[in-house]
Amino acid sequence: MNRIDPVCVSLIVIAKAPVAGRAKTRLIPDLGADGAAAIAAACLTDTLTAVAATPAARRVLALEGKPGSWLPEGFDVIPQRAGGLDQRLAGAFEDSGATPALLVGMDTPQITPELLGASAAELAGGCDAVIGGAPDGGYWAIGLREADRRIFDGVPMSAADTGARQRERLRGLGLDFRELPRVRDVDTIDSLRAVAAEAPRTRCARELARLDLEAGA
Repeated sequence: MNRIDPVCVSLIVIAKAPVAGRAKTRLIPDLGADGAAAIAAACLTDTLTAVAATPAARRVLALEGKPGSWLPEGFDVIPQRAGGLDQRLAGAFEDSGATPALLVGMDTPQITPELLGASAAELAGGCDAVIGGAPDGGYWAIGLREADRRIFDGVPMSAADTGARQRERLRGLGLDFRELPRVRDVDTIDSLRAVAAEAPRTRCARELARLDLEAGA
């Protein structure tokens, strides 16, 4: 497959609006609904800021909910499809019409324009797909030359073997894929603290420090 200019790769963020009680629900027992939503907003802002600073053909936000003041300029907003995450991932590629494209979630506030640019360059280098694993067994990014719902249909999401099963599907479809660097995502309070320690300058880390300070007051 021919190489293309990495700038011709679009960037898609799939995200949920940071609404209290609906965002980062696994953090609610430790931070409360408002605290979890504040972390979600910080993570989303960090992610969108990195994407906005990365050269790309297009920038698309596949959003569950309504845009807020956290949305920077330069993004095309599309609604997420109904259904499980496998259907929403397929829909983000198909409904945006943005391929080749690299898709990331809102759970990796430590990503940088350099990492995104290098990941887009891998996709532009001639392979069919790229995937970036996470320590919990999932993946933080997936990039496709062409949208194909078979890539996601029925792949179990949010499981310890999600990444492995996704790779099996790519192989089963005869797609040539490359691995991206592993990146930890924010899910539980332990992973949140680990990411904040790794990337203390992020909004996510600052928001966690603020919540900790308030809790200790």
